[in-house]
This record gives sequence, structure tokens and C-alpha cells, in this order.
Amino acid sequence: MSNADRITAGLDAAAPPDDLAPAAQALWWLAKGGLRTGPEWSRAHAICQEGEGRRDHDLVHGLAHWIEGDLGNSDYWYRRAGDRRQGADPGAEWSRLAAEIAG
Repeated sequence: MSNADRITAGLDAAAPPDDLAPAAQALWWLAKGGLRTGPEWSRAHAICQEGEGRRDHDLVHGLAHWIEGDLGNSDYWYRRAGDRRQGADPGAEWSRLAAEIAG
């Protein structure tokens, strides 16, 4: 099972698997919400804020703001993580981050 598959397993469940690290849980919430803003996005964003300053949380935080359409804020979080947005779109970037974070 790929890292992305591991994160997205059980998207029909009410919550992410307990054995996922918090940043991976945030990715799960973003996927559950269809990579759109809404209640799942808010859950992912809250997880990222709780782990602010950790590379994995800051990367997902950047992705969350990309999904939101706030590219300036997205770039800020990627810079904090020592990275930049690399995917062609949020979906491609989600896959890149899933491979890194769940790897």
C-alpha cells in the first residue's frame, strides 16, 4: 500500500486512523473534504496550527492555504518549512506531501 493509500484508507470513516501521525491526519482530513474548504479543511488547519514549527505540520499548513486560495499565506508556510509549492495543483501537491510525511 502506498503512503497516499495509507492516508486515504477509510475516508468513509468519521475520523482518521489513530495510528497516523498528526500531520498525516491533517492530510486525511483534507482528502476527506475533497481538497476544498469546509469543516474537514478546518479540522486539518487546526491540526497544523497545533504543530506549528514542525516541518511536516508547516508543509500541510501551506497546502491548506493553497486549497483555500490564499497563495501568499501558503508561500509563508512553505518557506517556514524550507520548501515551496511544487505540485501542478493542490491534488498533485497532496500526493507529494503524503509520500514525504507518511514515508
